[in-house]
Amino acid sequence: MKNITNFMGMTIEYDLADFICCNNHRWAEDKGYLTWPEIDLFSRLDPNEETIFYDSVCGLPLFVAPRERSFEEFKEESIHHGWPSFRPEEMISENVIIHDGGRMESKCGTHLGHNLPSGGVDRYCIDLVCIAGGSAFGLEFDAASYESSAEQWSGKTSNKKKIVFITVGSVLGLGALFGIGFCLVKSSRKKRHYEEAQDLKISQEERDSLDERTEENSLPSK
Repeated sequence: MKNITNFMGMTIEYDLADFICCNNHRWAEDKGYLTWPEIDLFSRLDPNEETIFYDSVCGLPLFVAPRERSFEEFKEESIHHGWPSFRPEEMISENVIIHDGGRMESKCGTHLGHNLPSGGVDRYCIDLVCIAGGSAFGLEFDAASYESSAEQWSGKTSNKKKIVFITVGSVLGLGALFGIGFCLVKSSRKKRHYEEAQDLKISQEERDSLDERTEENSLPSK
């Protein structure tokens, strides 16, 4: 794994890669790490050729990109999300495992990142330090003839977003119901107060009328 420290001329910290790739299933390198001056991934790639990305620990081929899209599309999506982002046709499917919760690792057990679909298609958000290796000794891989068997939509992804949407939706729904209920209660109170005021007004008018009649009856006849 020591060879990753000079991967494509980059300056990668060995301790960071060791922790992320070998001793972790949760944390990731910093968002935007691939654009740091000492890393600057896309300035080191040939825009006219596919690049094979190997497991930093065991040297298995994991991804070949860009495939079925342009170099600029690959670059733009990766920089936008902050990590190298691969699509199903770019994954060496027999060497990568996607767990039900979306966590991804290589067949060697190296932590890679997570599946975070976008546009209805799986998108693999991968830590660069874990795919910065060289080919395993004696390994032959023919990228030109390789076709991935990865599904466009595996259904294996984190449920956190769904839970957030459901929670927010429930809160908004309850808020709307509370608001409607509050308005109805307020309207009902206003109506009741109005009716009571009208009753008081009528009662007052009746008393005034009664007083006037009583006063008239009490006056001496002319």
